[in-house]
Amino acid sequence: MIDPEEAYDLLLRRRADALATACVHAGEPIDASGALDSPIVLSSAFAFESADQAARAFRGEDDAWIYGRWGNPTVASLEEKLAAIEGAEAACATASGMAAIAGVVLATCATGDHIVAPQAMYAESARLFRERLPKLGISTTFVSDTADAYARAVTASTRILYVETPSNPRLGITDVAGIALRSPSRPLVVVDGTFATPFAQTPLVLGADLVVHSMTKGLSGHGDVIGGAIAGRRELVSCVRETVIKGFGGMLPPLSAWLVSRGLRTFALRQERACATAATLAKQLSADPRIAVVHHPSLTTHPGHAVARKQMHAYGSILSFELAGDRAVERGRTLLESLRVATHAVSLGDVRTLVVHPASTTHSTMPAETRRAAGIADGLLRVSCGLEGADDLFDDLDRAIAAATGA
Repeated sequence: MIDPEEAYDLLLRRRADALATACVHAGEPIDASGALDSPIVLSSAFAFESADQAARAFRGEDDAWIYGRWGNPTVASLEEKLAAIEGAEAACATASGMAAIAGVVLATCATGDHIVAPQAMYAESARLFRERLPKLGISTTFVSDTADAYARAVTASTRILYVETPSNPRLGITDVAGIALRSPSRPLVVVDGTFATPFAQTPLVLGADLVVHSMTKGLSGHGDVIGGAIAGRRELVSCVRETVIKGFGGMLPPLSAWLVSRGLRTFALRQERACATAATLAKQLSADPRIAVVHHPSLTTHPGHAVARKQMHAYGSILSFELAGDRAVERGRTLLESLRVATHAVSLGDVRTLVVHPASTTHSTMPAETRRAAGIADGLLRVSCGLEGADDLFDDLDRAIAAATGA
């Protein structure tokens, strides 16, 4: 019988093999100059061959480049690579993950429309739905992460079923296929795949209409660029592009696009390592009596484990945990300040392991009662696994936990 850990390592290896070639080559044919890397095209405008070509380009009858806000060769190269990795017809790169999320909503919703979204989610996404969209007459119902809860919340005016799976920061799992199949009026199913990345999950295959990412995280992978992405059917992506890029100017700069493309070349290898490390740490921490609970879908005790096994290629590189006992916030602070290998910083998906206290940082804008209703405990700590040695990370966390608990 194959050991479960060995089986998971084999699964990760196969997933990395399946993506590796697209990560290196998609969207990056060798340039006419012979340069192996796609050029960084920094021009804000592009010359036309003739007046007729210019007129055709503005009518959409010619694919000539026009203006940097409308499109750019370096950005287009990245978008082709993103579509290949995500298994999408098309992709659109944006200035940030929030530009991607807001762009999808503003391109597809109007006054009077309704959205269903999860209670547990990234705080700025929640703030968009809770505070900003109501000013435009767009309402949101927040529900638990089950397909039943989504189905019950759908109304005649529901335009988007917004899903974040795994969710930030408790790693909640939502059945994407279940939501897509059970919606009677078939609103758009939009999935934030930032935590999973296309390595661990491909929502479009599960029935989603669009997937959005913060490319700042695992896709770029090096903590040196801000960017977002939207992927899905070509017609739908083009509609969103018209709004968020041409209309609102939320384009990704060419240099940022080049940096993300560079990061994507090692994406499969990075995620293979980080996902393996996360599962190892989750198993080790879950056996520690100083830890009250560990959230990672690889654990059979995780409430979403069965769904994750069905819909994910891997369990992801992020976990979270809560210390046992009282004074959780105070002891969590001691733990963070005791880290020596992992880094106390926001964001995730970096080559460095990053640890953060959501209640006082990333989710501090979420009202306390809303945060607790979503199951985000005040003492919760989120760990984004990087590329350090798993043993070194465990020893670092073990030492920091000891400093925090006195044990």
